[in-house]
Amino acid sequence: MSDAVERHLEVVRTARYWVLGEEVATPREVWIVLHGYRQLAGRFLNRFKPLADGTRRIVAPEALSRFYADLTPGRHGPGAQVGASWMTREDREHEIADHVRYLDRLADVLVPESAPPAGAPGPVLPRLVVLGFSQGVAAAARWTVLGRTRPARLILWGDFVPPDLDLAAAARAWRDTEVVLVRGRRDHVFADPKAGEAEAERLRAAGLEPRRVGYDGGHDTDPRVLAAVAAGS
Repeated sequence: MSDAVERHLEVVRTARYWVLGEEVATPREVWIVLHGYRQLAGRFLNRFKPLADGTRRIVAPEALSRFYADLTPGRHGPGAQVGASWMTREDREHEIADHVRYLDRLADVLVPESAPPAGAPGPVLPRLVVLGFSQGVAAAARWTVLGRTRPARLILWGDFVPPDLDLAAAARAWRDTEVVLVRGRRDHVFADPKAGEAEAERLRAAGLEPRRVGYDGGHDTDPRVLAAVAAGS
């Protein structure tokens, strides 16, 4: 009997995203916010309601892999918790490629590719801000390096820059992007100081000097810190 052979087939599927500020005709900023592991985009977007002040449109795309997050064995009923994941280690290269294409397509829909020529009539393009939280950090970092989208700001909150990311490519991709690392001092992800030191050394070696924002909190988005980061402070 011959061994099984792995193959792949590209398919079309429907992705879901949620929007705050859709009624804002000409937003000053468009935010694309990537949720963490086991979260869903609609609930995650609630954290950003204070930023929806009439000048922003805030969009939360949902990761393509949903699953029942309950640990209780047996059938999952209507009340069972559902979460989503950007990727796992299984078939990871294709999962990364799929979500990079998905997010590029979303950015194309939300922000036109090119502005009108100088002096020509036309809308002023909004400033694009990308935020990734927890597992969304890796998704946001990979997307903005491997994809076509180049945001004005990239906010990476609550996790390390993925260790397998090509930082030379990141330095080129983020040349005109303000990169902000936001981390709670009580966040268990950063409990090992050596891991933080190793990341900082890797970033420095690649010529990357992101702005760092620390606060007295854990593995969550703090609303006061979010407001300050959104304001640029």
